[in-house]
Amino acid sequence: MSLTTTTHLNFRGDARAALEFYQTVFGGQVTVATYGDFGMPQDVPGADRVVFGQVVSSEGFRVLAYDIPGQLGGSPDNAGSTRRENGVTITDQPFFVSVEGGSLEEVQRYWDALSTGASIVEPLAASAWSAGFGMLTDRFGVTWILGVAAENPAQ
Repeated sequence: MSLTTTTHLNFRGDARAALEFYQTVFGGQVTVATYGDFGMPQDVPGADRVVFGQVVSSEGFRVLAYDIPGQLGGSPDNAGSTRRENGVTITDQPFFVSVEGGSLEEVQRYWDALSTGASIVEPLAASAWSAGFGMLTDRFGVTWILGVAAENPAQ
C-alpha cells in the first residue's frame, strides 16, 4: 500500500494567482478548473474562480488549491498571523506548509523565490537541527517552513 499526503490550500479569490506564483517558485505544471468549467453559468460572479487547482513538479512538490465559494477579498486580510517572540513561534494558524530539500543551495533557491512579497518569520540559516531552516508567510497568507532534510545514517 502507498499513501501520499498533499496540502490543500483554501483561498478567497486568489487561488489562481497563488498557484501560478508557486509554479514560478517550485516549477512543475499548473492545472486549474473553474466553477464555470463545472457548470456554473459564466455570467455568475465567481464562475472564473478555482474549484480545483494544483501544481505538481517532477521534484516531488505538490500542492492543491481552490477558492472558497462566496469568499472574496484576497487571503492575506483573512489569514492568521505568525511571528517569533522571545525565541518561540506564536501563531493563530492551524497549519504550516513544510518543504525540505537535500542541500542548503537547493533550499536557498526556493527561499529566495518564495520570499518575494513575504513576511519573514525566521530567516533561513543554520539551526541546531538543520543545515538550513527558515519560516515565512507568503504574500497569499500561507506560512511556509523551508529546511534542509537531516541526514539519516540508519538508511
